[in-house]
Amino acid sequence: MYLKCVPIKKTGRVYLEIAQSYRDSDGKTKVRIYEKIGYLDELEKITEDPISHYKEYARKAGRRKVCRIEIPLNEQIDRNNAHSKNYGYIALSKVYHELELDKFFDNMRRNKRFEYNSEGIMRLLVYSRVLYPCSKKRTEEIKDKYFECFDFSLDDVYDSLAHFAECAEKAQRHLHEKVTIQYGRKANLIYYDVTNYYFETDVQDESRMRGYSKENRRDPLIQMGMALDENGIPMAYKTFPGNTNDSETYIPALKCIKKEFGVERAIVVADKGLNCGDNIVFNSALGDGYIFSQSVKGGSDELKSYVLDPRGYSKPTAEGFKKKSRVCPVTVKITNGTTKSGRKSKKTVPLEAQKQVVFYSPKYAERARKKREAALVKAEALIADPAKYSRATSYGAAGYVLNVEFDKNTGEILKTNKKLSLDYAKIKEEAKYDGFYAIITSEAAMSDEQIIDTYRGLWQIEDTFKITKSVLCTRPVYVYLKEHIDGHFLVCYIALLLLRLIEFRLGGRFSAERIVEAMRESTCTRLDDNHYLFHYANEVTDALNVELQTDFGKRVMSLGDIRTSLSESKKHLDENQAKGIYAKKCSRRTVSHTVTPN
Repeated sequence: MYLKCVPIKKTGRVYLEIAQSYRDSDGKTKVRIYEKIGYLDELEKITEDPISHYKEYARKAGRRKVCRIEIPLNEQIDRNNAHSKNYGYIALSKVYHELELDKFFDNMRRNKRFEYNSEGIMRLLVYSRVLYPCSKKRTEEIKDKYFECFDFSLDDVYDSLAHFAECAEKAQRHLHEKVTIQYGRKANLIYYDVTNYYFETDVQDESRMRGYSKENRRDPLIQMGMALDENGIPMAYKTFPGNTNDSETYIPALKCIKKEFGVERAIVVADKGLNCGDNIVFNSALGDGYIFSQSVKGGSDELKSYVLDPRGYSKPTAEGFKKKSRVCPVTVKITNGTTKSGRKSKKTVPLEAQKQVVFYSPKYAERARKKREAALVKAEALIADPAKYSRATSYGAAGYVLNVEFDKNTGEILKTNKKLSLDYAKIKEEAKYDGFYAIITSEAAMSDEQIIDTYRGLWQIEDTFKITKSVLCTRPVYVYLKEHIDGHFLVCYIALLLLRLIEFRLGGRFSAERIVEAMRESTCTRLDDNHYLFHYANEVTDALNVELQTDFGKRVMSLGDIRTSLSESKKHLDENQAKGIYAKKCSRRTVSHTVTPN
């Protein structure tokens, strides 16, 4: 770079500009104008010595890294190259390789006869599940959106799902070990819940079965039980046929976690759907603890009496919140075989002690009242025109209608001579318990505040299921063979874990949705064979730069610099430094949340 003084013959004036010397493709030296400055006489009016000033300016400009790219105006787009690529996945790559998933899947493919790179397929499926969730076919079609050599076919992708299904339990154990080492995970407190995912088909088989849908759908389902640690990071998952009751998933899932992860004693936190005698006795027999919510309306008469008795409650707070607790012996019913008719027989088992914490909140009372009022409006509409409703569409309302009957096969409301009417006795009975909530636990030594605070952490698993369905678009499931279904859910689980770990390392400052949006928007456009122009940066990418040592925010990057950054993202942590490396950085998230009655 140098200052060029150009005399203008007609006027006698001198024009200043910054010029740059370069060599063309033939090696000949040429000069091009880098920047136009202005006329010398006008510059002298505002600068004492413009010649010296702009010589120094040219010298400094020559030190800056710049690239000049010439694009012919009539140039056609190269149909064989993807001109727009995603760069945001470098954050996922960083965590993926820190967890040594590449090593794990490379080891799992040893002695296998298939020739495709199953580890590369897993990377593509995981990155795309977070950034561009879609079918396996569409995922294979957009593989050129990444700066990776994904050299495999759609058939290879489907074949790999069966291989991933075989790896599922070992993969979960591997991930648990890595998270424990790097993040200091403690497995003595486990949050557990169940959700289901639907298939857009009428076909049922050993896995896809119709059951109680969380979304009130009639499609075949598959049940998934998931366990989270106290920081809301996934620990493990297990799938079950769609007609499996939520409470029946608890024992096999917890057995698997304790066996595979070597957990000695754990306190399991779950909602009332998992609260049953079998699960309580199972925990007690193994020496484990439990913290379950308990339905007041569905509880025993003795519990209802205790809840409504005003004696023993703490002084109400300014918001009207009050609580009390007791430790008392209780009896629970457990399964005791099957009768000749195929029904499960029950027997009563006494428990020496159980702590019951009950509390009242005016906010919950108002919420319960509004929810019931909405259901009653629907119930009145059902009474007025029952033909418009079915078991599925009358969900939440039919329970308040007397004499309503449904066809067992179709779910349609049956025509009878009985008059439909509101069940006022039930409405009045329910209203008595508005605002009251109960938690039962084996941990009698824990204070009421500790029990309530621990239970509040259950919101994290509800939020996790929301992320799997709305952000990762895990359902509907578009694969149908059992091994493909199992492989699909392993991909989704790994994608969820990576996303949760990034969210965790950013201190919970940004939601999963915002993080995914930032990574998805971090794209670049090909300018020439060696340079890419970037379009996006915000506070999320700035935070990723600090925490993950990424380099989001540059306007232009050479292909060499991009490849260097991607190579850095694939490095494994040093074995000695990896121990608890993120434990101190990432304390438990302190997102404010309240106990929400189900």
